[in-house]
Amino acid sequence: MNNKLVNFIVLKYLKFDKTNPFISITSILAFIGVCIGVMVLIISMAIMNGTAKEFKDKLFIMNYPLSIHPIVKGAVNKDILVYLEKEFPYLKFSPYISSQVIIQNDDYMKGGILFGVDKNKEKLINPIYKKAIENIEIKSYDIILGSGISSDMILNQDSKILLYFTRLNPNGFSMLPTMKKFVYKNSFRSGLNTYDQSYMYTTIESLQNILNKDNSTYDGIHIYSDDSFNDIAKLKKSLEQFNVLVVGWWEQNGNFFSAMQMEKKALFIILMLIILVASLNIISSLLMTVMSRRKEIALLLSMGSSKKEIMSIFMKLGIIIGFSGIIMGLILGFFGIYILDNYNIISLPQDVYGTSKLPILLSNIDLFSIVIGSVIIVIISSYYPAVKSTKINVIDVLRNE
Repeated sequence: MNNKLVNFIVLKYLKFDKTNPFISITSILAFIGVCIGVMVLIISMAIMNGTAKEFKDKLFIMNYPLSIHPIVKGAVNKDILVYLEKEFPYLKFSPYISSQVIIQNDDYMKGGILFGVDKNKEKLINPIYKKAIENIEIKSYDIILGSGISSDMILNQDSKILLYFTRLNPNGFSMLPTMKKFVYKNSFRSGLNTYDQSYMYTTIESLQNILNKDNSTYDGIHIYSDDSFNDIAKLKKSLEQFNVLVVGWWEQNGNFFSAMQMEKKALFIILMLIILVASLNIISSLLMTVMSRRKEIALLLSMGSSKKEIMSIFMKLGIIIGFSGIIMGLILGFFGIYILDNYNIISLPQDVYGTSKLPILLSNIDLFSIVIGSVIIVIISSYYPAVKSTKINVIDVLRNE
């Protein structure tokens, strides 16, 4: 195959054709369409990944990597905790007790969840809690509140607040909820408004006393793991003889992340259609080029050029238009990511999304999928016109044109 001839003709056809400007304009539109499609895909996938990671990080902190729950009452106890600490010394464990409560300060009342925790163990697995109790001595019936609760109630340190528990006490002819005054010490900010408006922490001994629970039993054990997907299998196998259930954070929020994955896939397919539509311009541009260059193609074939060389000309022509669009789209996409990541152009409500900055994260898998998908579309779009160019009847064209 004469590559010099092929390359010469390709360069000739790439130049703006003043006699048939519509062909060149269609090629430019094809280039712009592919470019915009790739750019939008890269930025959109980066935003989707960044948003998913941001929510994952927030949920990971407050939901813990792994949790142990009882199947039967009293199944989670000190014996299991001691056993786990001995069998899995590389993991961190924090037992807890929880209760639904109503908190009152003057005329203001609000519902939430109160966790009784061992402060020394909890601060090892919960950085939000650790930051809240820094330089503060936590004693019995001291309480740490979410920032949403403390700001709504306008509390000062060491303010006394009243908590109502779901446990009922008999009082003459009626049943009254258990009530207890706590001392407000500090607040925490998790980054998600849901947790800041409902979560509270006190000592585990305080909650055990109020709820009349045995100090050797717990409602569950939170676990910190660097490799939770592998550790959950080991824990389940090790705890088979106990009546407990080991749950991962992804199982507790499975529907949420499944929905985000589905949205991401749907968005990828929809935006890939932009590139597909742009590739139609490549097809139409090449077909118009073939039709307008029928005489030149016939002359080349009559002078000994092979069909493979003719096909190569139009394949290269389509690939150059498409690939240049992909490369420019990649450049603009990365530039857009840089701008969005370094400049606060789009501001988000922090109490809803957990961050005021638009989260950006482009994974290698997404980048690879975008590039490969675009390349395949461009090659397929170039193939049909290239094959069509070899179907010209040389004799008829030379006789009539």
